[in-house]
Amino acid sequence: MHKISKLAVLTSGGDAPGMNPCIRAVVRTAIYNKLEVVGVRQGYKGLIENDMYDMEPRSVSNILSFGGTILKTARCLEFRTDEGMETAYQNLKAKGIDALVVIGGDGTFTGALRFSRKYPDIAVMGIPGTIDNDLCGTTYTLGFDTATNTVIEAIDKIRDTADAHDRLFFIEVMGRDSGAIALRAGISCGAEAILLPEKETAISELIDALKTGHLNKKSSSIVIVAEGDKNGGVYDIAKRVEQEVKHYDIKVTILGHLQRGGSPSSFDRILGSRLGFAAVNALIAGETQKMVGLEANHILLTSLEKALNQQEFRLESDLLQMADILSI
Repeated sequence: MHKISKLAVLTSGGDAPGMNPCIRAVVRTAIYNKLEVVGVRQGYKGLIENDMYDMEPRSVSNILSFGGTILKTARCLEFRTDEGMETAYQNLKAKGIDALVVIGGDGTFTGALRFSRKYPDIAVMGIPGTIDNDLCGTTYTLGFDTATNTVIEAIDKIRDTADAHDRLFFIEVMGRDSGAIALRAGISCGAEAILLPEKETAISELIDALKTGHLNKKSSSIVIVAEGDKNGGVYDIAKRVEQEVKHYDIKVTILGHLQRGGSPSSFDRILGSRLGFAAVNALIAGETQKMVGLEANHILLTSLEKALNQQEFRLESDLLQMADILSI
């Protein structure tokens, strides 16, 4: 059982709205429990470069409404090497740090799990911070709600101009391996079709659906494409459809990194606070190599190994069925 006295907190990989409320909860919960807290700048890169600083309650004042992360983030290839991990470990030991809270997605957790197995005297706790919502052991990841709302707001505006001009818009959203944002935003915005990495949709099926929609007097259409869809990318899809569908003026919009930014929603502020609070309490209780997650509105612990098991991750079957039915 790990008895801890000083912990470090970092954010790694892609930023996600809600990371700052989560950092705030980690820092203040730790200090309330008489633990020292160190902030690590730029994720695992900061561990290797010894870019850390002591934090106190006022270090996290007035950050609840900020997107991004006050600790900054980066992707660090060096941390994947034995030499990089050894440097990070020595830097942590030199500062008397015996626990590490990592906020991020699958890449972050992969690094944390490997590091913890190599150096088990450093307790490690993961917090799921990724807009992709693609980790097992939690119904929602930090940032997913805000990112989905951002996408919905953008698509609603695009729908206005699509309807005004009888246009067909192909809109690419983030989701290299997960179609979670695309699926929920598509249903929320009444998309005529949603192309997902998890479900193959032939271009011929898409063309037939768009032609049927036109016959049913649809004056505009929205097709949402997750960036990981297997049909060759949004521009290629639009070009192939344009050859067969002549009654629409076809446009392409890539929403890109605006999906990561913005003030976190109420849901993500509360979720970040709950997960940060739970992560520190789990470390105090002697847990390690775990992820804190939200299931059925309860905080649960899942092993990092299970959290990374993509074989267990599934999009909701009722939403997949609903997307086809409600788009007629």
